[in-house]
Amino acid sequence: MICRAILCILLFFSSMMLFAQEGFYSTDTIRDIRITFAQSNWDEILDSLYVAGDKGRMQATLFIDGIQYDSVGVRYKGYSSASVDRVKNPFNIKLNYLIEGQDHQGIDKIKLSNVIQDPSFLREVLSYQIARKYMPASESNFANVYVNDTLLGLYSNVEAVNNEFLEKHFTTADNVLVKGNPETVDLFGENSNLSQTPGMDSLAYTLLYSMQSDYGWTALYNFIDTLNNHEADIDKVLNVDQALWLHALNYTLINFDSYVGYAQNYYLYQDKAGRFNPIIWDLNMSLGSFRLTDASVYFDGFSIEQAKTLDPLSHYNEFSVFPRPLLRKLFNTSRYRKMYLAHIRTIVQENISNQAYLTRAETLHQLIDESVQNDANKFYTYADFQNNLYGTVSDFIDYPGIVDLMEGRAAYLSTSLGFQGPPDIENVSVFPEAPVSNDMLVITVQASNASEVILFYRTRPDIVFEELLMNDEGIGGDVLAGDGIFSSQFLFQGRDVDYYIYAENDSAGAFSPQRAAYEYFSIEGQLNAGDIVINELMASNVDVVADAEGSYEDWIELLNTTENELSLGGLYLSDDATNLSKWALPNQELPAGSYFIIWADSEDAQGSSHANFKLSSAGESLFLSDAHQVLIDSVLFPEQIENVSYGRMPNGFGDFTLLSPTFKQTNDGANLIPLDDALVFNLYPNPVLDVLYFEIESQSNSKIQIIDVLGRVVFKSDLSAGIITGELSVLDLNAGLYVVSVRSNDDLMSIKMVKR
Repeated sequence: MICRAILCILLFFSSMMLFAQEGFYSTDTIRDIRITFAQSNWDEILDSLYVAGDKGRMQATLFIDGIQYDSVGVRYKGYSSASVDRVKNPFNIKLNYLIEGQDHQGIDKIKLSNVIQDPSFLREVLSYQIARKYMPASESNFANVYVNDTLLGLYSNVEAVNNEFLEKHFTTADNVLVKGNPETVDLFGENSNLSQTPGMDSLAYTLLYSMQSDYGWTALYNFIDTLNNHEADIDKVLNVDQALWLHALNYTLINFDSYVGYAQNYYLYQDKAGRFNPIIWDLNMSLGSFRLTDASVYFDGFSIEQAKTLDPLSHYNEFSVFPRPLLRKLFNTSRYRKMYLAHIRTIVQENISNQAYLTRAETLHQLIDESVQNDANKFYTYADFQNNLYGTVSDFIDYPGIVDLMEGRAAYLSTSLGFQGPPDIENVSVFPEAPVSNDMLVITVQASNASEVILFYRTRPDIVFEELLMNDEGIGGDVLAGDGIFSSQFLFQGRDVDYYIYAENDSAGAFSPQRAAYEYFSIEGQLNAGDIVINELMASNVDVVADAEGSYEDWIELLNTTENELSLGGLYLSDDATNLSKWALPNQELPAGSYFIIWADSEDAQGSSHANFKLSSAGESLFLSDAHQVLIDSVLFPEQIENVSYGRMPNGFGDFTLLSPTFKQTNDGANLIPLDDALVFNLYPNPVLDVLYFEIESQSNSKIQIIDVLGRVVFKSDLSAGIITGELSVLDLNAGLYVVSVRSNDDLMSIKMVKR
């Protein structure tokens, strides 16, 4: 019995280790989620909170694959999927409800859908898996959910679109996030369709959209105004490519419980470039489960057979019974239509024509089979589950067989205008293969059946791709005219470059790589040593020069030593060797021979030239690095003197020394700050292994200190005036570079020391 108990314990911890090694949303795993309420009438309480509509929560204990979390908050979620008459309701669980910072694998909110409107149980998980190939989209899998140790059934477990999601896909969660979901869906109204019908007051939109961030109504209204009234500027406020991918997925997979149908179930997030990015949401009625409207030709609903042949450009070729500007305004542009159809072609070829969706669906079907059988509260029979992957299941409505619908959809789309006859793009090449700053970078591509070829490129992930028309005319980097090889060139500024190719003809377009712009090619940036240097700094600015706020702050001066303009984008400054990416420099160009000032004042909210750290007048290290944490330049400076700078002499490449400040000017005209001749300082041996000997001659009391590369004082001692000889044991110091400095009144001498 003891051995059996030990074996059970080992098996339990082995399973916990296995779960810990997997992501929470691993699609090949069914999670075990158990909610424990102190109240036996928990369902009545949750029902009342749902009816009240104030999104109140009940406190509970949560177990995820055996791991316990106390004081979580639970409520129902959803608009039509929750009901006081149902046993199996969807859940929204907040792990940090009462315990700040509580999360599971970095996840603090769990959303569990009850798989209503889907006899197959597959639609949401399968569709999200396809979507993630082409756009930021939630991860999802399945979970068996228990309440007070009673199995409620099999749920789909979908990643929330929250701060963690935004930071993962957009690197920041500080910007505007809006959910396109009206408080009440109007079956004969516009809902969250992004039209300007509510008028010019941004507050008139509060019943149609849910603001998920602390601010953003003005930004949302400006976006809606631009979308509806200023088509030429849409790309400045909208990530057009992501919107086209969203539409392509909705139309290919017949996901019309979305922006297409009743104009709901999507998010908009404003990225660092100021563009709103559509984010797909709520795919439980994808793959033809929702067919009540397409807001166009089939405004009053459509059949399964009609779903197979829905025109993906109906809101351009036909009409919109309710405005759909996010469709119609984009489709007015010929290039956008071709790009959109190219995205549809990619989704069909990579998922349906090659049967990849079916292979995945069958794997998931087998995975959840036993759990579906055990689900006593499912909305359809086990026979319906078995049949709906291939064939139609009839209930209150007809739910199309996934295979039947997708095969018919692919057959129709494959013959559509814009699907056939795209350009062929091959042999994308970069010259030179390993460019360094100031190289003329040439990108070439072999393209046939193309009337226009365009290079899209950017120098950091948070800015918009720029366009360059590629040519086959033997100019601008193109070697031979008319050979079918198109070329484009630009000056490489030493930063990482992301790029992709788009080509089109009269009827169709094509991308390389096919999943662009969500996927792209990259060239790793490399600055030559000394191209951009830390040229001067001031760590004790009492009254020399003030910033725009009138404050006398620490400052750092960078210098472009080259004869060409260089980008600061992708570079970082830090005073912490363990966190080289502490502060990102602004994405701006630095002309040849020009200076750039950073105010080191921990006031980064004041603007792009204000860093999120200060300099220490006692001395520390400063690092300039790139996105790969490769050091571009660094300086280890000793204790500083008020209103005296520390800069390179000669300017741009010399050793650092104390100077009269030369703010945004060459250091060559600066005055060296003289030290009192009475201060003499020597040390030996250098490099040192165990004992360091020093000699100091000073007419006043002095102080000696040793500073490591992190700017930390690892030794200090006060000394009397006169001639001092001494020794220090350095056995306890780690090997590396140090600065040994001696100060006597305003006189300062520093010597770099290497500990072996």
